Amino acid sequence: MTDLSELKERLQRTRSVAVLTGAGISADSGVPTFRGQDGLWRNFRAEDLATPEAFSRDPRLVWEWYDWRRSLIATKSPNAAHQALVELERRCERFWLITQNVDGLHAVAGSQSLIELHGNIWKVRCTQCGGVSENHDVPIAILLYCTDCGGLLRPHIVWFGESLNPEDLARSEEALHACELLLIIGTSGVVYPAAAFASVARAAGAFVAELNLDPTPNSSLVNMSLQGRAKEIVPQLL
Repeated sequence: MTDLSELKERLQRTRSVAVLTGAGISADSGVPTFRGQDGLWRNFRAEDLATPEAFSRDPRLVWEWYDWRRSLIATKSPNAAHQALVELERRCERFWLITQNVDGLHAVAGSQSLIELHGNIWKVRCTQCGGVSENHDVPIAILLYCTDCGGLLRPHIVWFGESLNPEDLARSEEALHACELLLIIGTSGVVYPAAAFASVARAAGAFVAELNLDPTPNSSLVNMSLQGRAKEIVPQLL
């Protein structure tokens, strides 16, 4: 039996499944990464723009960058892997989908039990009252202000140097301790705390399977590691 066949059989008899996704699943929809050499924009690095300090210093510049990102993502659609996870959720008694992606493609595909660890690029948050709302304008008006209190709006994204939403972390912890199987798709396993999720789930007794184009730091820790494109392999698991 191949690893793919074994994992498919495990999923068929597993009642509670958690899934963690990263940039790899979005890359199969053509969503570009925004870090490293491919992430340059006007000679700025993502790490220099995605910070509270950058927004405080020049909110217009940061919003121009996010407007550019939104215009790129707006042309992309969920792929076969996104759709397969929607079907997997429908089949499972208990299901959690934790994503590090901010492009919103899981929600567009129809995923319901969704935890967006790093936020959503199609949501805005008030810097004064903290109110969160959706905004799908492309291009987006720059600058934007809260209709409730008049405060400056920012992208609803967890930036470098910021803590994750405690509620999202708590829901993720619940999933990792309650699931029988954790499926990790398209994440490099280097960004914490998500990089530790494999170890947490295994310690709680879950079977952990990794699917990625290349080996990751988690490959030696998981029960099974498959290499390939998410859009090609995930649908086969159904």
